[in-house]
Amino acid sequence: MSLLEIVDLVKRYEDGVLALDGLNLKVARGEIYVMLGPNGAGKTTTVNLIFNFIQPTSGTIKVKGIDAVRDPLGARRHAAFVSEDVRLYDNFTPRQNLDFFARLQGKRRRPEEYDRILNEMGLPEDSFRRRVKDFSKGMRQRLGIAVAILKDAELVVLDEPTSGLDPKGAREFLALLRKLRSDGKTIFMTTHDIFRARQIADRVGIMSYGRLVGEMARPELEGVDLEEIYVKYVEEHR
Repeated sequence: MSLLEIVDLVKRYEDGVLALDGLNLKVARGEIYVMLGPNGAGKTTTVNLIFNFIQPTSGTIKVKGIDAVRDPLGARRHAAFVSEDVRLYDNFTPRQNLDFFARLQGKRRRPEEYDRILNEMGLPEDSFRRRVKDFSKGMRQRLGIAVAILKDAELVVLDEPTSGLDPKGAREFLALLRKLRSDGKTIFMTTHDIFRARQIADRVGIMSYGRLVGEMARPELEGVDLEEIYVKYVEEHR
């Protein structure tokens, strides 16, 4: 069973812009699916539709078999979102952020549980009591993932997560995503970073002008120039 399934998804905005034009894709349990595409290809629109931040013009989205349009709260129980600019409370410490989001879910955790999650995300212990406003982007991304882990969501959706990270930070972040996969999480990630996509993806989907114009599985990525293939697909489907 696919954890995320999108069928004939169309989104046309009120100004007439067609952001998605019949998108179809499936993300299997336990895989890292990377959606590649230039700015304006429809990647962020797809993410916004998954979480019902905006309404589709037509089509269906299912998270663990739950219709995300008809039952958005039900679908969201199984999914967590980490945006490019992670939304956190800057004057809180990491522990306080985790406690706040746990309370939103009607849960209470012991401080040592928060520390365990933060340790698993690779945050240094001396950061646990610091205010998040002083964190680097990489540290904020790790804390955003910690919030997702706290929610115990099976599907983790990331929108341009490596944008603005330095090479060391990006490498460490991809290692964290591999750990999440080994822990049984399913990852759906959007990016225009071809190099990182090739490093991390079990499957790559290429978007152009609101359409999925190509897909490649991990074995197909070996020994090929993904950048050349990407440019070819995008140019051919203008």
